[in-house]
Amino acid sequence: MSHKFRGTGVALVTPFAKDGSVDHEGLTKLVHHCIDGGVEYLVVLGTTGESATLNAEEKLEVVSTVLIANAGKLPVVLGVGGNNTAEVVSSLESGIPEGIDAILSVSPYYNKPTQEGIYQHYKAIAEVSPVDIILYNVPGRTSSNISSATILRLAHDFDNIIAVKEASGNLEQVMEIINGRPAGFAVISGDDNLTYSIVALGGDGVISVSGQGFPEIFTPMVRSVLSSELDSAREMHYQLFEVTKMLFAEGNPGGIKAVLKQRGICGDTLRLPLWPISNDLYMKLENETNRLTK
Repeated sequence: MSHKFRGTGVALVTPFAKDGSVDHEGLTKLVHHCIDGGVEYLVVLGTTGESATLNAEEKLEVVSTVLIANAGKLPVVLGVGGNNTAEVVSSLESGIPEGIDAILSVSPYYNKPTQEGIYQHYKAIAEVSPVDIILYNVPGRTSSNISSATILRLAHDFDNIIAVKEASGNLEQVMEIINGRPAGFAVISGDDNLTYSIVALGGDGVISVSGQGFPEIFTPMVRSVLSSELDSAREMHYQLFEVTKMLFAEGNPGGIKAVLKQRGICGDTLRLPLWPISNDLYMKLENETNRLTK
């Protein structure tokens, strides 16, 4: 299947200076690093980008920096979601920056809506969105799963709902979606260490955290699975397996920011309530980073 969001997308961190302000120079460097590493598209202002801690002005500045640094080279996806449907709809009606190719919209969190509530939430978004929509199912953060039936219902009912980022960790659910999806609907892994499996089962790629740390390994791994070169892909998968577990051991994006600091791309400052990773984990990640980049 040919799809704009096939392959490796990366959920960009938002680099911060030591004083907590947005580090636009570091963000520019990160975008160039990802482009040079061969990723297929960029995702800005997702969970990994600490969007919950950015004010409206900062969000616009971050998007502007990414678009300028990208210079039209790759598709760009913007995180637009929330648990207040009317507010999400209003933000979309107000318009989104030119140069955004799609939105990634997380399922409503905290409220714990029913499946019908989730369907109606996305229906309202689909009716006003000026660009295509990627659903985002991440029960570990939202406390509610979008069932395969609801995802397929949305996929069949709305032409502008073009994909799902699936981070349920439930391979049976992923297979149900792949098996029942309409033509042109992409199933994207939202779990780095399940990407090999999901793509081998018929998925279309990943929106990755670790992919921005090691794009020169992660991107060819995904491409190899898509090309059914499973042996070489498996080798790259296991190259990254341990470091990927470490990246999430003390929360995201603390781990990946540490790796990006070790690679000289940006600092590892976080905004509260997130807190830097322990020295012990930092040293373990540094050993892995040195091993993978030597």
